[in-house]
Amino acid sequence: MGKKGFSPFLIMLIIVVLLITTTIYILVNKSPEEQAAEAVNAFYTFEQDGAFSESWAMFHPLMKDKFSKGHYLQDRAHVFMNHFGVTTFTFSLGEAEEVNNWKFEKGAKSIESVYKIPVTQVYKGKYGNFSIVQDVFTTVVDGEWVVLWDYKK
Repeated sequence: MGKKGFSPFLIMLIIVVLLITTTIYILVNKSPEEQAAEAVNAFYTFEQDGAFSESWAMFHPLMKDKFSKGHYLQDRAHVFMNHFGVTTFTFSLGEAEEVNNWKFEKGAKSIESVYKIPVTQVYKGKYGNFSIVQDVFTTVVDGEWVVLWDYKK
């Protein structure tokens, strides 16, 4: 009898399975920075589409305490659409950076870990073209990524 060993087909099958498993692992297990950026991207995509109810739902509880859902929906659309005369905007995100012991506003309790992401919104409206650049913060609350704005003075 001859030597028994792995056939070339079996070796290739093992390699393919390992490659597929590794790819799935990488796709499913995104870094916190990637997850934070995806959350902020989703938030501003909702805002861009005028889906302010969905973007408000992504706020951290501290943000929801700042303004009620009804007030946010009315005010957000009114300011940007009516006053600025724009129907939508484009936006871009900078790199996510972890910030430890961040405070939402002066005197507030620290949030252990947030991710700061610079967001640039570009508007083209009746008063010309303009950009708003804002650092946006995100963290996980009850397993969900939520959005915060900075209110420190």
